[in-house]
Amino acid sequence: MLPGHEGPKLKVVIVGGGTAGWMAAALLSQTFKGKLVDVTLVESDAIGTIGVGEATIPAIRRFNRLLEVHERDFIAATQATFKLGIEFVNWGKVGTSYIHPFGNIGKPIGRTGFEHYLTRRRLEGHTENFETYSLNAMAARADRFNIPPRDGSLLSELAYAYHFDAGLYAAFLRRYAEARGVRRVEGKIGHVGQDADSGHVTSLHLEDGQTVDGEFFIDCSGLSGLLIEKTLGSGYEDWSHWLPCDRAGFVPSESAPSITPYTRSTAHSAGWQWRIPLQHRIGNGHVFSSGFMGDDEAGDLLLETLDQKPLAEPKFLRFQTGRRKLSWNRNVVAIGLSSGFLEPLESTSIHLIHSGLVKLLDYWPDRTFNPLLSAQYNRVMETQYQSIRDFIILHYKATDREDSAFWKYCRFMDVPDSLACKMDHFRSSSRIVLAPGELFQPASWLAVLIGQNVLPTGYDPLSDIHETAAVDDTLRRLAAAIRHAVDTMPTHRQVLESLRY
Repeated sequence: MLPGHEGPKLKVVIVGGGTAGWMAAALLSQTFKGKLVDVTLVESDAIGTIGVGEATIPAIRRFNRLLEVHERDFIAATQATFKLGIEFVNWGKVGTSYIHPFGNIGKPIGRTGFEHYLTRRRLEGHTENFETYSLNAMAARADRFNIPPRDGSLLSELAYAYHFDAGLYAAFLRRYAEARGVRRVEGKIGHVGQDADSGHVTSLHLEDGQTVDGEFFIDCSGLSGLLIEKTLGSGYEDWSHWLPCDRAGFVPSESAPSITPYTRSTAHSAGWQWRIPLQHRIGNGHVFSSGFMGDDEAGDLLLETLDQKPLAEPKFLRFQTGRRKLSWNRNVVAIGLSSGFLEPLESTSIHLIHSGLVKLLDYWPDRTFNPLLSAQYNRVMETQYQSIRDFIILHYKATDREDSAFWKYCRFMDVPDSLACKMDHFRSSSRIVLAPGELFQPASWLAVLIGQNVLPTGYDPLSDIHETAAVDDTLRRLAAAIRHAVDTMPTHRQVLESLRY
């Protein structure tokens, strides 16, 4: 037997429950199927979870498929609704609105991307909205949805994610994981044991006297980073100078008659407000900068702008945008909020849990804990966090608003060179320049840039190969096909009702 592979199962201990902890437990239990590892999860019912990450991106469907979870079961267990994208209100200017849709915007003509034809037509005097060429955006505006068929039709291109109750999702995954052999230990951690020579974490000593030994630890303890930071001191890279919001108030409200198939993000004077429609309620929150607004004002603004009756008083949390300098340190890997915090503007929190876990499986260690594996994992996670960071910063930077001190700061702040380069390329030639493997692809960048009035002065000259009349005809037929496809869809509520057992 090879070194590092001998002996009993590797003892894996997950610290913390919630969405991150139980996603980790579920994926490990499904992947290893009782072989090679023994998984224990330690959590305390006395420690609450944040539970604000109720909107997702389409990658969540891949995670559910990895678990072999049936969509109907998932929707029933989590009170989920479907999500076609995000509406952004008041971001570029007060009174404006655009949808960042999942899926395609337009289609390439020849080898030239659709964004170049949008610019060409605008410079020729057309004033069309890019949403006209997005099936997702047009369906969202009409409150319509359909499970996409697998027939190669235009409807088959509909891309979607979910809104769901994160607490119910964690409970669903707990049942899933425990049925597959994951052991749950209840209790609060009082002390962490470490090896004197290597510094590796060896045990968790709970306040009630229990001891949980382990060889490999997954830190899902949330913003506190109990193992990755408080025990191992991995360090934190602060991004609050680019993402100045550091507080969030959140409150549920009653459900609305129409269940919109999209998240709404409404910019206020010192931040923004989310609206996430579930089957049984609406999740609402106000993300803001404490340097520009206090809790009382932020809470009052949140309650004043709800479109349905609140079900509780607002709760608040403090955060610092950024990432751990080491996501994997010694024998501890941070997953979820313990690895960093990017505000929920583009619904990436749960995706970063999923992505971190899948990449962990790509570099799964044996008992030798080869440092090459942790070094590569850290490089991959750093790149992913930075690319998502830049996309979120774009929303704040690409604004014409100067109606408050907050928006003046955002509009004129310096941004990372990586983002500045992307914006310069787009402004000058309509080109969307991305690195390999970035989460957000050209259609997403196009939606935010155009939606917030970043208008290019030039375009790819290769697009001039195609005559104006031919381009006009192609776009006219595409817009008509999208309108027809949307007209054939049922309402979002009708689809949800058809899925009920």
